Amino acid sequence: MDAERWQRLSPLLDAMFELDAATRARSLQLLSEEDPQLGADLAELMALEEDRDDFLSQPLVAPLPGARPGTLVGPYRLERLLGEGGMGQVWLAARADGLYQRRVALKLLRPGLADPNLRLRFTRERQILARLAHPHIARLLDAGVTGDGQPYLALEYVEGEPITDWCRGRELPLDARLRLFVQTCDAVSHAHANLIVHRDLKPSNILVTPLDEVRLLDFGIAKLLDTEELSPDHTGTGLRAFTLHYAAPEQIRGEPVTTMTDVYSLGVVLYELLTGMKPYRLKRQTDAEWEEAILGADPLRPSLMVQRGGDAEGDPQPHRRLARELSGDLDNIVLKALAKRPEQRYASVEAMALDLARYRDGKPVLARAQSIGYRVRKYLYRHRWVLATAGLVALVLSSALVIVAWQARQAVQEASRAQALQDFVVGLFEHAGNGSDDGPLDVRRLLDAGVERGNRELGRQPAARAELFGVIARLRMGLGDYAPALQLLERQSLIVDALDGDAPPSLRLESATDRGRAQLLLGNERACLQAMEPRQSLAQREQTQLPVQVAEFWSQLGRCQRAAGAADAARPLFQRSLALRRDQLHDDAGMVENLADLASLQADAGDVAKARSGYRDALRQLRERVGARHPLSIDLLRSLCALQREAGDTVGAQRDCGSALALARELHGEHHPATIDARRQLAAIQVDIGRYAEAEAALRESRTWLLARLGPNHDNVARDDNSLGIIAWERGDAAAALAALDRSIGIRRRNGNPVALAGVLFNKAMVLHDLQRDAQARPLLVEARRLRSKRLGPTHPLVGDSDRLLGEVDAALGDSTRALAELRAAVQATRAGYGAAHPHTRRAELSLAAFQAARGDATALARLDALAALPQSEIELRKVAWLAGATAAAQRCHGPQGAHAVATLQALQAEVRNAQPEGGTIARQVAAARASCR
Repeated sequence: MDAERWQRLSPLLDAMFELDAATRARSLQLLSEEDPQLGADLAELMALEEDRDDFLSQPLVAPLPGARPGTLVGPYRLERLLGEGGMGQVWLAARADGLYQRRVALKLLRPGLADPNLRLRFTRERQILARLAHPHIARLLDAGVTGDGQPYLALEYVEGEPITDWCRGRELPLDARLRLFVQTCDAVSHAHANLIVHRDLKPSNILVTPLDEVRLLDFGIAKLLDTEELSPDHTGTGLRAFTLHYAAPEQIRGEPVTTMTDVYSLGVVLYELLTGMKPYRLKRQTDAEWEEAILGADPLRPSLMVQRGGDAEGDPQPHRRLARELSGDLDNIVLKALAKRPEQRYASVEAMALDLARYRDGKPVLARAQSIGYRVRKYLYRHRWVLATAGLVALVLSSALVIVAWQARQAVQEASRAQALQDFVVGLFEHAGNGSDDGPLDVRRLLDAGVERGNRELGRQPAARAELFGVIARLRMGLGDYAPALQLLERQSLIVDALDGDAPPSLRLESATDRGRAQLLLGNERACLQAMEPRQSLAQREQTQLPVQVAEFWSQLGRCQRAAGAADAARPLFQRSLALRRDQLHDDAGMVENLADLASLQADAGDVAKARSGYRDALRQLRERVGARHPLSIDLLRSLCALQREAGDTVGAQRDCGSALALARELHGEHHPATIDARRQLAAIQVDIGRYAEAEAALRESRTWLLARLGPNHDNVARDDNSLGIIAWERGDAAAALAALDRSIGIRRRNGNPVALAGVLFNKAMVLHDLQRDAQARPLLVEARRLRSKRLGPTHPLVGDSDRLLGEVDAALGDSTRALAELRAAVQATRAGYGAAHPHTRRAELSLAAFQAARGDATALARLDALAALPQSEIELRKVAWLAGATAAAQRCHGPQGAHAVATLQALQAEVRNAQPEGGTIARQVAAARASCR
C-alpha cells in the first residue's frame, strides 16, 4: 500500500474502531457508496483486526528508501519501526559508535522533503528544541544530517501508553485523569514559553509512563517542515502536518497558528479523556464531514455526551454518576477551550490549567459566570469539612449532656446491682457460719443455698439474680459439677432473654460464654455453637467497651468450632481474641492461652513438630511473664505430654505428664478436674510401659468421678473404657477387654466422633486378632480405616497403622497377595507421616519383614536382625526390637542355628520379664515364639 493511500485510510480506520458495531456498519455503507474502493479497503482492514491478534504489528506502508533495520543513521543503528506518518518515520535506534550505550527514538524525514536550506533550518530548530528541558517533555538528545542529506532527531525513548488508553485501561477516577492532564498542560506551557507551538497534540503524542507520569512527544516536526512557500500546516507533498480529529478550525482553514491552537487541541484531548468519545457525533466518518464539524458544528457538552452514551449501552447508572460530576464547571472549561474563534478560548494553556486547578480545589472557575449563588455554593462545598465539623461539634456537645445523664443513671444501676450482689454473698457466708459445727463447710450445699436465697431476696432485681447464677455456675464448673452448672446457666439465660435490651451487654456476653463452656465440657459442641453464635454481632459491637468479655467469648467460640471439626472457623476467632488481649488488655496469661489454642489446631492437622514448638513457646512465655505456678501451665504440660507420646517419646511424655500432675495436686488438690485429667493421661503412659496395676487403679477412680459428673455417655468415659480394655487385654483377660471396648464403641457411635471411634475399633480388632478371631477383626479394621481416611486423608499415618493390622489379619486369613500390598502401604504411609525412626514406622517394617520371612525370603531375616538391634532407650522401640528378635529366632530355631536361636529366645524372655514384671502381650508373644521352637 502506498503512503498517500495509507494517509487517507489511517484516520478513517481509527475513527471506525471507536464506533459501536451498528454505527460502524452504517458508516462503512455510506463510505462505500461514495468511494467503493475506499470502503472495500476499510472493510478488509477491519476484518484483519478481528481475525488476528498481531494486526498492524508490522507497517502497511513500505519503509522509506534506505531505512531498514540495521541501517546506520549518523551514529545510530536502526532496530525497529515505531511509527509511520505522512512526513516521516520514528525508529527505535541504539547508539552504534561505541562512545556510550543508549536507546533513542530516532525521527527521520522523507528524503524528498529535504532542500538546500534544510541544514541551516535544522541547526536552528535543534537550538530551539534543546531549550525544552521539562520533566514531562521527551528530551532532545541529539540531531544532525547524514552524509546523503537525510536530517534526523534523536529524542528520549519513552515506554508508555497514550493517556486515553492508560486512563481507560485502569479505570482511573476523575481527579486522577485531571492530574495527568494538568501535567500535560505544564509541558505545553513550557514549550510555549520557548516560542514553540506543538500543532499536533493528540493522545498518541501524550504518553503515560509506568511511574504514572506524562511524557509529551513530537515537538518540532511541523516547524522543520515550515517554509516560506508552504502554509503553516501543509507540506509540499499535500499531506497534512497535523491529525484532523484534534485540529483547530484555523488549522483547517490554513490560517497562521498560535498558542491558542494548542489550547483547542488540548480541549479535544480533555474531552476524550473525560467522556471516552470525540466532541462531534457524525453520521459519516469522512474527512469532509470532520472538517465541516470542526469548522461549524457546536460540540455536545461532555456531561450530555456521557449521558447519551450510557443510554445507548443500556447501563445508565455509572454514566449518570459521571455526567453529574462533569455537569457545570467541567462542561464550561472544555467548551471554552473548544471555542471556534481563538480569541474566545483560554488566552493561554496556563489559564486553562489554572481553571482546572480551581475546579479541583473547589473554587469558582473563570469559564463560568460568577454569580453570587454560584460563588456561595462553591464556598460551602470548599469548606464543607470545616462547616460539617463545626456542626458535628455542636451536635456532640448537645448529645454529650444526654449521654452523660444516661451513663450516670446506668452507673447508679450498676453500682446498686454490684452492692446487692456483694451484700448477698456476705450474708450467705454469715448465715453459713451460724450453722452447726458438725464438720467442715460443704461448698456444694452452700452454693445450693445461695441459689435458693437468690430466688427469694433478689426476685425484684433480675439482673443481679442473673449475675449471681453466673457466679455460682462458674464455681460449680470449677468443682467439676458440669450438669448442675448448665442447669443454672439455662435459668440465667431465660432471665437475660426476658430483660432483653435492659440486660447489660457484659451480662449477655458472659451468659453465652459460660453456657458454651458448660456444653463443651459435657461433650455437646453443637449445643455450644447454638448458645454462642447468636451473640457474635453483640461481641463485635462491644470489642472496644468490653474487651475482657469479648476476648473470652471469641476464645470459647473458637474452642467449640475446633471441637466441631471446623478448624478454619476456629483460627480467626483465636487470632481475634489474641489481638484483643495483646493490644488492649496486655493480658499475658490470656495471650498464652490463645497461643496454646492456635497450637492445638496445628496438632489437629497432624503437624506435630509445629504444634510442639507452639506449646513450648507458650509455656516459656507463661513462665517468663506470669510465673511457673500458673494453672495454665497444667494444660500446656498435658498438651506437650500428648504430643510427646504421639511422636514416640515415652520418656518425655512421662516427664511432662508427671510435672502436670504434680502441679495440679499442688494448686488444686486430689479431686479437682485438672488433677483427675492429668492422672488419667499419666495412666495411659503407664500402660505403655507395662505398669498395669497402677494405671488401672487411676483409671477406675477417674471413671467413677466422670460418671458421677458427666454421665455414662460422655466421651471422656469412653476414653477411660478404651484404656481399661487395653489393660485387660495386656493382662490376658480377653472377655473383660472386649466388654470395656464395646462400651467405649457404643458411646462414641452415639457421640459421632469418627476419629475417636476409629481408634477404639482398631483396638478391638487388635484384641480379636490376638485371639485368632481374624474373620471378626477384619470388618472392624475396614471401618476404622475408612473413618480415618475420610477425616484425616488417605495418606495419614494412622491410616498406615490400619493397613499394618489389616495386613496381619489378611495374612492370618490366607490372603497373601492382599496382605503384602497392605503391609507395603503401611510402611510407606507411616514413614511419610511419622518419619523413618518412629516406633509406628518400625512396627510396620517388622510386620512386613515377618510376613516375608515366613515365606522364605532370606533378606527379610536380615531386616528382622536390624530391627532387633534398635536403640533400647525408648520403650516402644524396645518392644519392636523384642518382637523382631523373637520372630527371627523362631524362624531359625529348626535350622543349623537352632541352639543359638533357643538361647536367644531364653535371653529375650528373661529381659522382657525383668522390664515388664506384670506381663503383657509382648511377654506372651516371646513365650509363644519359644514354645514353637520346642
